[in-house]
Order: sequence, then C-alpha cells, then structure tokens
Amino acid sequence: MPPSRLERWVVNFRARHGATALAVAGGALSGAAEDSSTFTARLPFDAAYAGLPDPGAFAAVATTPDDWGLLLVRKGGFAVARLSGGATVASKVGQRHVQGRTKAGGQSQQRFARRRDNQARQAYEAAADHAARLLGDLRGPLVGGGDRTAVEEVLADPRLRRLVPVEPWLPVPDPRRAVLEQAARDAAAVRVTVVNAAAGPGEAT
Repeated sequence: MPPSRLERWVVNFRARHGATALAVAGGALSGAAEDSSTFTARLPFDAAYAGLPDPGAFAAVATTPDDWGLLLVRKGGFAVARLSGGATVASKVGQRHVQGRTKAGGQSQQRFARRRDNQARQAYEAAADHAARLLGDLRGPLVGGGDRTAVEEVLADPRLRRLVPVEPWLPVPDPRRAVLEQAARDAAAVRVTVVNAAAGPGEAT
C-alpha cells in the first residue's frame, strides 16, 4: 500500500482485531492483536527499518530513492525505466516475437526449439542494450519483475553484471507501458503481510 495509507490502516486493524502491540524486529514493523492476529510491514526497496514502533515514523522513512531503476522482462517483451523519486526520468518498452511451444516431434521440434531459443536470445539482447543505456550508471536500487530467468539472462550482459535486483520481486504480466507504470507504484509501496487468527495469511501492498 502507499506509505501515506499505513497509519489509517493500522487504526482499522486495531478496530477489527482489538488492542495491538507494535514492535520493531528484523527490519520490519510488526503488530500483534489481542485476538492473535498479526501483521508485518516492510519498507520498499528491501530497506531495513530501525526506528520507533510507530506507523507514522515508519511511513516517514518509506521514501523512494533519488535514483533507482526498474527492469521487467518476459519472453518477447521488456520494460526498462530510470526513476528519480516517483518521476520517470527515461524509459523504454519493447516487444520481440518469440514463438510458443509446438507439439510437433522429431527434427521439426528440434528446429522449432532452436528458432525459439534464437528469438528469445535476440529479445534478451535488445533488452540488455536498452538496460545498459538507461541503467548502466545506476547509483540506487534496481527492482526486477516478470520472469526471473529472463531477467538473469539480461543482467548477465557484461555491462549490467554489477546490478542486482532488490526484493520484492514484481510478478508482472507481459511488460507494456501501463504495466511499467503500475510496477513503479508497486515498487514504492509498503508491503504488509497479515495473518488473521481465523483465516490464515494474506498480503496487502
């Protein structure tokens, strides 16, 4: 969820579950309610929280860096962005055709698999070229999303090997402009995991 909503969310949690004791542990803000329900809130960009057990203080440090990046890759599509705070400085979204799987067998299947692998490699090379141009001198964190293997293929490029995505990983669909814009908002969100005593775990972002 956006950091600005956290204080109100904690008020509502207390209204639903009763008196809630707050604590700070493991770099996160946690709450334990009298009905045994709990929540854990984590800062974006894998940052560790070490302040007071107070949602206002927590939200105050849940800021976006002055320089950070997004790299979203799936077979046939990619999106790269360089951001400053909540503003996109530069971005590129691209698609490359990668054929789906075939049910054919024998040599036809082997030829199809080679063609598909070549198409995927060309797509990753295109993504790496744009990522190197936009993120090559990135000073802040990189957030990744989509297919982990595909992102690893892109980051294996020598120009990008120093970049390591931070958590959380964004499970995005095929990258498009709207997907990239939503990913930027999700990357800057506070992650709240809730365990309702009667219902089991869930997560709010």
